[in-house]
Amino acid sequence: MDYAFDAPPVNRELLDFAVHLAGRAGQMSAQGFFSDDWHSRLKEDGTEVTEIDVAVEELIRKELSRRVPDDGIFGEEGGATSGLSGRRWIIDPINGTTYFTHRVPLFSNDLAYEDEHGPAIGVINMPLSQQMIVAGRGLGCWVLPGPNPDLQSGRRAQVTERTSLGGARTLMHNPAGWPEELLCALHRRVLLAPSTGMIVALVTGRADAGVIAGPPMGYEDVAPMPVIVTEAGGRVTDLDGASVLEGDMSVLVTNGRLHEEFLQLLTGLPHSRDYRALDEGE
Repeated sequence: MDYAFDAPPVNRELLDFAVHLAGRAGQMSAQGFFSDDWHSRLKEDGTEVTEIDVAVEELIRKELSRRVPDDGIFGEEGGATSGLSGRRWIIDPINGTTYFTHRVPLFSNDLAYEDEHGPAIGVINMPLSQQMIVAGRGLGCWVLPGPNPDLQSGRRAQVTERTSLGGARTLMHNPAGWPEELLCALHRRVLLAPSTGMIVALVTGRADAGVIAGPPMGYEDVAPMPVIVTEAGGRVTDLDGASVLEGDMSVLVTNGRLHEEFLQLLTGLPHSRDYRALDEGE
């Protein structure tokens, strides 16, 4: 599902609603972050989930059911709920649960909306840094400050204008799961740095590109990316150049000017490393 440049702009009131909803999710998760009144457990896939993850998703689902009852919902914790409209909301209540449980303030509340034309709204809310990145198809990408963000107080987000791959500041996610060939190929050409909010750094001009390889991302992780990155002037695909929503769940995000050169550099390189080999110390 690619971003539809010729599709009509998304409804502004719906974008305002998404901002409000992500703000409420942020307030709840921030309160939980500073509280000890919750527990966590491992899911069947080995990832961690807390009671706060579940509560935040339930809050969002309740508000969506009240405001847009015919829309479908897909949430990381609650799975899919079918709708009648053909439109769908995607929820990652706490993106970065490991950060959350270890009291590292780098998690976010992520929300996306897809209509009959494809990706239409993307939101990444970082409640502890009091910053929200929000984008609507045809309406631009915005950085919103404060604990109660609104579009009136925002500033436009914009990617960098770098045109040279050499020295491009490139963020990397979970490099322990990367194949050595991929890591070395990038290390020779660009300036690699650990990721602490890759998409936010890209659209605010603090990075020129970002790479997510290793174990595949979940759909809820990548769903906000097409609108946010594109409306800020950048480009996002998987590492083979396919749609990020339909590819292998690897991610390449750039300022757009560097994208083809990155894809050429990555051609033929493996995207992930066998974690069984890591466990065995190989």
